[in-house]
Amino acid sequence: MKKILIVGSTGQIGSELSVKLRSLYGNDNVVCGYYTPPFPEGFFEQGSTEKIDATNIEEIAQTVKKYHIDTIYNLAAILSVVAEKNPDLAWNVGVGSLRNCLDVAREYRCAVCTPSSIGVFGPATPKDLTPQDTIQRPKTIYGITKVVGELISDYYFDHWQVDTRSVRLPGIISNVTLPGGGTTDYAVEIFYKAVAGEKFSCPIKAGTFMDMMYMPDALDAMINLMEADPGRLIHRNAFNVTSMSLEPEMLYAAIRQRIPEFRMEYAVSELKQSIAESWPNVLDDSCARNEWDWNPKFDLEKMTDDMIRVLRQKKSKVNE
Repeated sequence: MKKILIVGSTGQIGSELSVKLRSLYGNDNVVCGYYTPPFPEGFFEQGSTEKIDATNIEEIAQTVKKYHIDTIYNLAAILSVVAEKNPDLAWNVGVGSLRNCLDVAREYRCAVCTPSSIGVFGPATPKDLTPQDTIQRPKTIYGITKVVGELISDYYFDHWQVDTRSVRLPGIISNVTLPGGGTTDYAVEIFYKAVAGEKFSCPIKAGTFMDMMYMPDALDAMINLMEADPGRLIHRNAFNVTSMSLEPEMLYAAIRQRIPEFRMEYAVSELKQSIAESWPNVLDDSCARNEWDWNPKFDLEKMTDDMIRVLRQKKSKVNE
């Protein structure tokens, strides 16, 4: 049975990945490392937790040694929009935490999963069916840290056989946790506004396509890759993965089919728009499909149905 440490277990992805991994491997085999207060309430009492500053290598090493960890999921990162406002912090967290995890993994022979992002691409990258192997010249500090993360993870695998694997996640849409400062956050916020009966101000221009993924698929992508037969993996850091390419009007139309009274307007953010325009319209994820059988379960219609159903349930409980 695996012994897993999640660094950054209270973030948008980490809080849901914690639940998923504990359901698969058992509460006692998944240690939730957190820096901010634990989330969700009551969950962390079900298994081991450790307060970990990802920029402090000793705290990571002590936890790995204490619990005999063999797999580290490193989710520590500062997302794109926030990172542009504090590039030093973005670098220290995005690159520093990864180096710490890799050095600890090298010493204690752990596997490491660190999600990359569509942010690794830039204006010179082919926009449509962006290849697995292509030019990566991002214009954001977030993207730069992710490119460094991919390269240094490959380096640790090539030189010291550290089992590093990662996926380039697109925008993640979740019904559990609110977004934390990313360019694709609008695709989450629009659902909350629709279910609340409020008008939505979209910060991204109509016609701006970006890859998106529903959270259950994102969790499966990371876990399935870490479980994949290493003999099949030609690529490691990092695989293109996607499940849908969306622009704001498509989301708006899908929601209005279910909530006809919903209304959206545009209040475009110059920063978010410039970042969005530097990213691909849609990725080619055929390498992930061929090398470890990647196959998402949710498209726009299934995701929209599930998002609205869950958010309505949450709203109803609040109003009880």
